[in-house]
Parts: sequence; C-alpha cells; structure tokens
Amino acid sequence: MFRFIHSSDLHLGKRFGNFDGDLPGRLREARHGIIGRLAQHAREQGADTILLAGDTFDTETPAPDIRRQALAAMRDHAPVRWVILPGNHDSLQAAQLWSTLKAEAPENVVLAVEPAAIQLAAGVALLPAPCTTRRPGRDMSEWMDGAATAEGTLRVGLAHGAIRSFSEEGAASDVIAPDRAACAGLDYLALGDWHGPLTVDARTRYSGTPEPDRFKHGRPGEALLVNLAGRSALPEVSALPTASFDWQTLDMHLLEGDDPARAMEALLPPPARRRQTLLKLVATGHSRLSSRTALTEAVARAVPDFALLELDENGLVTACEAGDLDLIDRAGALREAAAALLAEAEDDGRSAGEREIARAALARLFSYAQAVAS
Repeated sequence: MFRFIHSSDLHLGKRFGNFDGDLPGRLREARHGIIGRLAQHAREQGADTILLAGDTFDTETPAPDIRRQALAAMRDHAPVRWVILPGNHDSLQAAQLWSTLKAEAPENVVLAVEPAAIQLAAGVALLPAPCTTRRPGRDMSEWMDGAATAEGTLRVGLAHGAIRSFSEEGAASDVIAPDRAACAGLDYLALGDWHGPLTVDARTRYSGTPEPDRFKHGRPGEALLVNLAGRSALPEVSALPTASFDWQTLDMHLLEGDDPARAMEALLPPPARRRQTLLKLVATGHSRLSSRTALTEAVARAVPDFALLELDENGLVTACEAGDLDLIDRAGALREAAAALLAEAEDDGRSAGEREIARAALARLFSYAQAVAS
C-alpha cells in the first residue's frame, strides 16, 4: 500500500488586490498556513508524501520572502516529503524561479521539473507533467503513455491543466486527455488547475485549492488523501478539510410582505464563524421600498462581523406606489425627484435594466430621506 496527500493551487503570494483593509493580508497569510495544515494531515493519516499539482506560487516571480518562507515551512515538517510540480502560474518558463528553488530547496522537497519517472517508494513511480509555459499548447501528460516502469510498479501521474475546456481561453491542444489514466496505465492521476474538487473518473481527480479564493465553486477548501492498495485495486480517496476561510454564496428570495432583516439573519452563519467567512448575499424576488431600505441597513449593521459581506440585489424588484412617496416628502424638490424616478420605474417603454436602475435610485433617495428624518 502507498498513501499520500494530493493538493494543488496553493497560489502562495496571491495579492487579493480587489479587497480593502487588512483582508488581503489575512488571506495571504491563510495561504501560507496551508503548508502546516497539509503537513498535520500527513502526520495524522500516516502519509509521508504530499503531491502539489502545480501553481504552488501565484506568479512566476514570487517575492523572496514568499519563496523562502514556504521552503522553510516545508523543511520544518520533515520527514514529510513535498513534491512540487510547475503549473501555468509558476511554469518552467520562469527559469530564474526554478533555478533558485533548486538551490534553496531542502532535502525533503522534490522539484518535479522533468517528464521523467521519480521513485516515491519501493514499487511506486511518479510520472510528472510539468508546465513548460503558461499555455504549453499541447497535452503535457501525453508522455506518460509510453513511460516504462517495472512490472507491478504503482504508477502515479501528476499534471496541471484542464481535462475539458473550462473557459473559452482553453484550446483543444491544451486539454489533458480525459482517458489519460487508462491510456497510461496509471493507478491515480493527480490534477491541478481547477480550483474546486472534481472527480473525473475513479482514478483521476482534481483536488481543488486547499484555500478558496473566490465564490465560484461553493465548496470548502480540501485536500485528498489517496490510498493505493495495488495495481488491481481502485484508489481509496477521502477529503481532508484544509481551509481557514469559508466563502459562501447565499440566496434569499423575498416576497413583498417579508421582513428582509429577519430573513437575512436566518441565513447567516453563527456569530463565532463570521470573522472567517466571506459571504455574498444574493437577494431576489419583490420588496416594498421600505423593506429594501431595511435590508440595506441590516446588511450594513452585519458587515463588521464578517471578513467580507456583500449584498447583490440586482435580482430584487422594488415595488413602489404613490403613497410610498409621502415617506420621502409631501412636496418640493425631493418629492418631484421621487415622482420622476417612480414614473421611470413603471415606464414599460424602458428596458428592464433602466426600470431597475430607477427603482434602485428611488430606494437610495428613500433611505436618505429616512436618515435625515431620524
């Protein structure tokens, strides 16, 4: 039996420049902390090898402190062995990076920089497919089909890239063959690039990033514990929790009579978890003008509890009647502005987007008037 941990896409040094305050620094530190969490899982599970299937670093020119502190952390967790594969973000095209890593890497760090078999243990061969450039233009795993190993040897593939075109940027020549494990006689193919965990077949998996960096995948970060019992047996794979931050998207559908603040509070995670939670609240349905304002105020009150809390109300239609305008003003410039916005919001000659912009502006005006009145 051979047991190891499969991870990928650590993206050490990612800047998170789209966030403000101290959140980017907290997120960067969480990514560095992945190294310790993976090592702890390895010790607890009796695995002495951790395979990193590409994009260990976020760029081809990581800052010296990012690079050296990562290697120092890996050194501190010896005898756990780390195998680092070049991905598309940290490809072999960055010759300076990989020559520096070669000079600085401790004994328990293996750089899988050549398409050649690496012996992981007696009777276990690793077949890596390092990315030569950000877009190699060909299936780098193809060489595995003809890679010779001794009879009875467990064959583990390690690659970075798409099994299918996940985006319009991917060309067919860049896509890893979906039957690569079968064609190359692999007992397991460890893949990186896709940031959510994904099972391609019984012997082929993406681990996903161990520390999510976006709302897209809707899954907590994890790594995979893989047990290979022999050439005739399917791999036993189980998920290991690794993330320190939780990225959530919550849908909240409202009707006109609903209390939005109460509906929101029912969806939110417990207070103790909020500091480590990045939450996108997606509001849809219909709401009266006063209720929409109450929702905005409730979100503003909850924001300090979270690492990040965003409200997406593009799908929320604001219902407004002439009587609602009295709550803004009964006469004067504000009333005239409110009436004009209401007319635009109810004008069937305008596009749905234009009508919703008018409703949103009316809601802001309502909120302003209520704030002044209080």
